[in-house]
Amino acid sequence: MGDWAKKAEDQEVSKLVDKLNLDSKSGEETDFDVADPAETSLLIKILGKGLVNTKLSLDIQQKNPNSPLHSVKTFEALHLKASLLKGIYAMGFNTPSKIQETALPTLLADPPQNMIAQSQSGTGKTAAFVLAMLSRVNVGLNHPQTPFRLRADRATRAGTLLDYPRVLCLSPTYELAIQTGEVAARMGQFCREIKLRFAVRGEEVDRSKKIEEHILIGTPGKLLDWGIKFRLFDMKKITVFVLDEADVMIATQGHHDQCIRIHKMLNPHCQMLFFSATYGKEVMDFARLIVADPTIIRLMREEESLENIKQYYVKCKNEEGKYNAIQNIYGCISVGQAIIFCHTRRTAAWLAAKMTSDGHSVAVLTGDLTVVQRLDVLDRFRSGLEKVLITTNILSRGIDIEQVTIVVNFDLPVDVDGKADCETYLHRIGRTGRFGKSGIAINLITDEKTMKVCSDIEKHFNKKIEVLNTDSADDIEKIGT
Repeated sequence: MGDWAKKAEDQEVSKLVDKLNLDSKSGEETDFDVADPAETSLLIKILGKGLVNTKLSLDIQQKNPNSPLHSVKTFEALHLKASLLKGIYAMGFNTPSKIQETALPTLLADPPQNMIAQSQSGTGKTAAFVLAMLSRVNVGLNHPQTPFRLRADRATRAGTLLDYPRVLCLSPTYELAIQTGEVAARMGQFCREIKLRFAVRGEEVDRSKKIEEHILIGTPGKLLDWGIKFRLFDMKKITVFVLDEADVMIATQGHHDQCIRIHKMLNPHCQMLFFSATYGKEVMDFARLIVADPTIIRLMREEESLENIKQYYVKCKNEEGKYNAIQNIYGCISVGQAIIFCHTRRTAAWLAAKMTSDGHSVAVLTGDLTVVQRLDVLDRFRSGLEKVLITTNILSRGIDIEQVTIVVNFDLPVDVDGKADCETYLHRIGRTGRFGKSGIAINLITDEKTMKVCSDIEKHFNKKIEVLNTDSADDIEKIGT
């Protein structure tokens, strides 16, 4: 594990940030942004300061009645190897998070159980499946008294394959694979006998030799090359297959096809572990098709409520009227930090220029920024260097900043047909009212069409959106109390 730990440390994501180049959207002609789940997950992991303590309940479904579910409140209850337990505590984990206490007994059960799991980003999903990966490695399968290189040479001459690797972990991007590798290196830092390897761009192999490491963590294309094209390891001998960010892997056409090819080559008794922050219906249906008799752990959707958030709408004549409404709000109440959502990059840039010229400290976050630039913007905003963050849907999901007290929908979220996008609305205004605090959401309305969108959102969530007159200082002051 020593060499791997050093390699992961050298490539630590926090040190790699200045080398990232994920500006895939910068060449697009569209002015609209869509949140990329893989990039969002990477941002959350890099920006994260400890685990998110989720209050959402988990819905657990199990098809195997012979393996009764139970949860654990301590890591000792899992009966882990001492070296692995030492690594967990060295990472700062004292007790399992909600997803960990629910998932780990099943992940580590004997015989192995398949799982499809959903939990918010930052709740400890990666640590859960990494612990399962490290626990499943049996380093005694190859005879230790025989020098490894000699065994490799004999196996190659005989045309047979070694027993390693035993674990495959697929991530949608290079950066997320490195992030998972960091977690594995830290958790397994005292398991010196376990060897891990990155299978990502820039990593080359000697095609005359077989893969000697126990665990491979990488991207689908590279693992396809190593396992199927070059036959550097036997896919049938893989005992654990982990699909990280499963929603991205399944929903993205290229990754989808590659994952299917890898899945077809695996032994039917291989333990399948799918983890993700979200699962759309089609993605979940597909996951159920290819994962046999899984235990399914999902967030209870009905608990994704708006109880802590006061919602208002403001009638405006035009874009200038929207801007005046924002100015009036800032003039009457004390705003900690605010996020303003726009439909297009063009609108975001226009609004940022106007607010800056009027003396507001403003940051802009849109899809034409690289991940490096987005991290810089978010770090500055989270540190309070800017009080207003103007963004598109690129930030509608997952990233929580405790000081945010107001979210403004400069443009209401709509789908491609111009109808209310209620899910995006929920994620947008959910950037406030976090950590048990109250928040304020303000929707700016200019015509009957946007009023209809607002009404549809109100009906969908069955929660009143009150009218706010921003020309009245008294009315504005009331929302701040």
